Amino acid sequence: MSGQTPPSNPTTTDPYQYLQIVNNSDGTITRHRKIPNTPATPDPDHPTPVLSKDIPLNQSNKTWVRIFLPKQALNNPSSSKLPLIVYFHGGGFILYSASSTVFHDFCSNIAIDVNAIIVSVDYRLAPEHRLPAAYDDAVETLHFIKTNQDEWLTKYADFSNTSIMGSSAGGNVAYHAALREADQIENLEPLIIRGLVLHQPYFGGTQRTESELKLANDPVLPLPLFVNDLMWELSLPIAVDRDHEYCNPTVGGGSQRLEKIRLLGWRVLVIDCKGDPLIDRQIELVKMMEEKGVVVVSQFDEGGHHGVDLQDLSRAKALNVVLKNFMLTS
Repeated sequence: MSGQTPPSNPTTTDPYQYLQIVNNSDGTITRHRKIPNTPATPDPDHPTPVLSKDIPLNQSNKTWVRIFLPKQALNNPSSSKLPLIVYFHGGGFILYSASSTVFHDFCSNIAIDVNAIIVSVDYRLAPEHRLPAAYDDAVETLHFIKTNQDEWLTKYADFSNTSIMGSSAGGNVAYHAALREADQIENLEPLIIRGLVLHQPYFGGTQRTESELKLANDPVLPLPLFVNDLMWELSLPIAVDRDHEYCNPTVGGGSQRLEKIRLLGWRVLVIDCKGDPLIDRQIELVKMMEEKGVVVVSQFDEGGHHGVDLQDLSRAKALNVVLKNFMLTS
C-alpha cells in the first residue's frame, strides 16, 4: 500500500480498523477512509504546468485512464515527441485510484521532471475484482493506447519509447502486465516497450523475510496485526496462499516469460529504500532476474519507509532524476 500514512496506530488497531474498511457478506468491502481526489485539468489556459484529462477505457468495467501532458509540449509543437510512461497506482490492490491526489501529484511531477507523457490507469480494485482483474486491465490499457486517436497521444507521445511503471501494488501490476505482453509483443505495435520501472513493488510470500520482521512497524505497511496479509487475502484468488505467482514472483524459480523479456532487451529499474519492510523481496527479485540474464538497474536508498517517495517531494525529485536517466539509456 502506498500514499498517505493512515492515522491509526498499527500496534493497537485491528487491520480492518487500520485500513478503515468493513468486510461485507457479499464479498465486497466498504471503504471509509477519506482519500483526497484531484480533478483532471485539460484547459490549456489553466496556470498548471501539467495538463490532464480522463478518457474511458472499458465502460463495462468502469475503468479509465488519466493522461498527463507537460504544457510546454503545446508551446513547442515542432519539438520531438515525448516518451510515454504507462503508470499503475498503489494501494494494496484495494484502495486509491488514478484521481487520488497523492498519485495525481506524483504523476504530474514525473511528467514535468522527466518531460514525458503519463497514462495513469484506474484499474479495477479487489476484493470486488480479485487478481488477475488488474492485470487484465493493464494489458487492455496497452492495446487501448496503440489504437486510441486522442490528440495528446497521437501528436505528442513517442510510441516507440514506452515504459511500463508502477508503485507498490501498481509495481506488481506493471510486472505481471510486462510478463504477459512479452509473449505477444508483436500485437502491441506501434507501441515499443523499452523498459519496466518497479517502484517499491508490492510482493510477498508465506515465509516472513528478515526485513519484514525487522521493520514490522512500518507506518504505511505494518505487519504486527497482519495488515499486509489482509490486503493479500482480499486481493488474491480465493483459496490460494501468498506463494501464488501473483504474490511471490520468485516461486518455482520465477516466470519462464522472463526469458522473453531478456531476448527483447527490456531493461528493468527497481527502486526502493532500506526502510521498506519489503526491501528483501526487492533484492530477491533483482537477483532472480539477473540470474535469468535480464538487464536490471537497482537503487536501494537509505532510510525511508514504504510509500516515502509519495510523501517526501525531495525524495520524489531524486527518484525522477533516476527515472529520467534510466529512460535516456533504455
